Order: sequence, then C-alpha cells, then structure tokens
Amino acid sequence: MLTRRGLMPLLAAPLMGQTRKPNIVLILTDDQGCGDLSLYGNQYLKTPNIDSIARDGAQFMRFHSSPVCSPTRSSLLTGRYNYRTGAVDTYLGRSMMRTTEVTIAEMLRPAGYKTGIFGKWHLGDNYPLRSMDQGFDDNLVLHGGGLVQPGDVPEELSGVAPSYFDPLLVRNGKWEAQKGYCTDIFFREAMRFIDENRSRPFFCYVPTNAPHGPLQVAPELVAPYLKMGLDDTTARIYAMVANIDENVGKLIAHLKSRGLEQDTLLIFMTDNGAQQKRFNAGLRSLKGSVYEGGIRVPLLMKWPGKIKPGTIVDRVSAHIDLTPTMLEVSGAKTQAKLDGRSLLPLVTGAKAKETWSDRTLFLQWHRGDVPRAFENSAVLTQSYKLVDGKELYDLDADPGEAKDLAAAQPNVVRQLRLSYEAWFKDVSAQGYAPPRIVMGNKWPTLLTRQDWRGPGANWEANGVGHWEVQVEAVGPYDVTLLFAAPTEDVLLKASWIGEHKIAAGQKRLDLKSVKLPLGDGRFEAKVGDKGLTYAYFKSSV
Repeated sequence: MLTRRGLMPLLAAPLMGQTRKPNIVLILTDDQGCGDLSLYGNQYLKTPNIDSIARDGAQFMRFHSSPVCSPTRSSLLTGRYNYRTGAVDTYLGRSMMRTTEVTIAEMLRPAGYKTGIFGKWHLGDNYPLRSMDQGFDDNLVLHGGGLVQPGDVPEELSGVAPSYFDPLLVRNGKWEAQKGYCTDIFFREAMRFIDENRSRPFFCYVPTNAPHGPLQVAPELVAPYLKMGLDDTTARIYAMVANIDENVGKLIAHLKSRGLEQDTLLIFMTDNGAQQKRFNAGLRSLKGSVYEGGIRVPLLMKWPGKIKPGTIVDRVSAHIDLTPTMLEVSGAKTQAKLDGRSLLPLVTGAKAKETWSDRTLFLQWHRGDVPRAFENSAVLTQSYKLVDGKELYDLDADPGEAKDLAAAQPNVVRQLRLSYEAWFKDVSAQGYAPPRIVMGNKWPTLLTRQDWRGPGANWEANGVGHWEVQVEAVGPYDVTLLFAAPTEDVLLKASWIGEHKIAAGQKRLDLKSVKLPLGDGRFEAKVGDKGLTYAYFKSSV
C-alpha cells in the first residue's frame, strides 16, 4: 500500500520451525572504537559483559560503519546507504533523514513487533523527522547529536540545565526530567520496555550517547583509570565504557531472569571509530576518517540455540546489513530497495564462508551539502580496500594500512574506481537537498543550531544561520527567541516577526499570537550581527 511515507512493509511468516518471533535488542554506542573493548586487547579497560556476547555468540572481524554517527544511524536503520537517506553529516541540517525512508521499526511493526528507542536518535528532532514519527512506539530520546550540545533543550525553556546527570529527555514528544546518569537511564528504560512487552515480540533499540564528549561521568568511576597513569580524557572515556559494560551485564541478566534469553537476538555495535587518540587495536586513524580506525567497528551477536558460541566471521560487512539481518530473523519483509545483505547465514550456516559471494562496499563522508567524487571515500572488497580513489591496501596482510599497493596493482585500482563511479552516480541520483522542518501541527517546533544552515552557520557564538521550514498552518503561535545577551542596545530582525529593540543584557524575546505564511519558507533572525541560539514556536490556539 502506498502512503506519503513510502511503501509499507509486508507481513511475513517467522523462520521455519519457530513458534515465537524472536525479540531483537540492538545496542549502539557512540564514538567507541575497537580498542575500547578488552576483547580487542585493551590492557587497561575490562569489558567482560560486552565481551561475553562474542564468547557466547559471534564476533565480526571485518565489520564497518560510516566515519561519523548520523550517516551510520540512517544506514543501520534502513539498510540503505546514507547518501540515499538525506542524512549525510552530523549537523547544520544534514543529520535529518528523509521521511520517505522506511526504518526497521516501521518494517517490524506490521509483523507484530512492539518497538522502542532509548537514547540517541540524531536523525531529526522536529515533526515529522523524529523517531516517534518513523516507527517507534515507545520513545525516550535526547535531542541533536548528544547531551550538552547545541541541539539540547535549553534551560531557559525547560528549567533543567543540560547534563549527563538528571538530564531532560523527550518522551514521546514531550520534555521530561529524569533522575540518574544518562546511560543508566537508557538501559533502565529498555528493561522497563522489555517487561511491558515480554508477552509479544519486541525490537528494543538502545543507542547511548556515551562515550561521546563532553565526557561527563562520575569521578569515582574515573579514579581507577587515573591511578593507572592514564590521561584525564582517556580515563573518562574508559569510565564511561565501563559503565556501559555494567549496564549491558544488567540487560543480559534481565533477559535471562524474564525467560527471554533464548528468544532474543542481542546485537552490540558502535557507530564509528574513536574520536580521541588512545589504544586503537592497531588500526590506522580515528573517527571521521575512512581508514580502518574510523570505520572498522565491533559487531557482536548472541542468539542462544541459533548462533554457536565463539563464532568468528571474517567476511566483509557493514551497517547496511543490519536491517536485512533483522528482517530475516523476524520474518518481516519490505518493498524498500535495500543495499545491505542479511548476515544471518554467516552466523547460522555450516558452510557460510563457502557460499558467501564476494561483494563491494562503499563508505564516504563529507562536510557540507554535496559530496565530491572520491573525497574521503573507501571501496571495500574481501581482498582489497581503495581509499580516496588512489590508495590501495590488502587488509588481510596489512590491517594497519601501512603499505600502499596502488602502483603495483593498477588494474585493481581501475576496477574499484569504476565500481565506485557507478555507485556514486546511483546514490546521487535524487540529489542532496535536505529535508525541511515542518511547522504547524500539534507539536511545538524547536529550532536549534543543530539544524540551521548557511555559510555563517556554526555552533560558535559568532554563528549566523537560517532554518529551511515548511509551514502547514498559519497559527497563531507563541514564539520565544533566545540569544546571547548583547553588550549594548541593538535591533533584532527576524523573518515574519519584523524588528524589535533588544536592550543590553537581554537574552530572550517572547511574542504572542504570531502568524506565519503557509508553504516552504526560510526563518532567519539576527540580534545585531549575531544569530539566535534557539527559536521556539508553539501553537497558541
């Protein structure tokens, strides 16, 4: 059936011989590299609970993500390359996913699944871009790319200061103050969701914002790593990972105590490589790079009775494979065009390696609106990797990417370049115009520096930008504009609102019964020569 959101998924039967459709729990951490697990040889950090997923299930040795987070999230939730989805970057309006994309949550719901997300969405904060608009029944999420970032809900509106401790989160579209540490809250909510839906199949997505900066974590968790002689940044990151591991252990125990362990596929992965320099398991470079340190990440799966403990998978794979895998596990189907391939045969098939045909994968990330061919790109096969269209590596023999083979293997370079050119043309076919933020429904609109655009837009105090919007109802609206207090009297000039005098030291302007023009538009405002920090529109009807 065709809808405004695209092609609806189709209901399908569960796997043969299976009486209950399996539950799926997907844990995704933020900026955690392979080196941030004891499984990969870290001598300072112990992660026994995460490691146990590999011990009791499968570990993928050649699994890849995008170099940064929003692109990875759109790909793993749709099974499609992020250049198709609109989520091409992490901010300035480029981390919003098109509403025509069909997420795995939308695919699973018609198959009888209850769906929940607890953590970081980072694919759009306003209607109709939110997780609750794209298939998730139960939502407790943070705004933007993380807590204590420009996308966070401002204290001036909420009364709650942004923090990893006792944060303000968004539950099903409404702001709600929480008690506790962010990671603990997300796992606590996930276990609550599991309890409430234990009698039916569920998809539980737990995307933490840890160990992403600003690295707020309890000092008592940091102290042991400082005593080891580690620098403060690394000690904080390891403390955050240790806290994640403790919560993973609680979740595993919770599934077991509820009698759900056998019926649950548990998946652990990270969104990209480490951001800061530290132990990196021998991989080259960090987050943002298409060298292995930026894109090779852990993927661990556990499904008792279906995946043999200690399974090692060496086949090349990527984030786009998660949705096809979950579809096969659940028996659900979709008419959406997927780029990925189900990984299930690699962990349940006796001769999976022999029957798994070689493939070519493509990963790329750019700042700005439109990518340039080959810039910060990687082409991956089982044997080779082409970086930026000119460097060639044999990852089996050289996982650290130290020896460039391009001069010795020109035919391989040529073949991989041709494959890339065809892929780039394909994923670029619909263009790269970002989605618009829709205004004029029952939901308030919070415009932040996460999503503003323009050549002067940034996260700094001197930033000046605008928001591309679509107004569906004229209003009236109550409007609050927040900005850095000027040192002298200035004029505020804003689209649809006109000019207003702002006194020195003033930080906000509140307006009542503002009407907006229907259709596509651009909202921009300046206080003197500075931009806003937030603009909040709420229907006054």
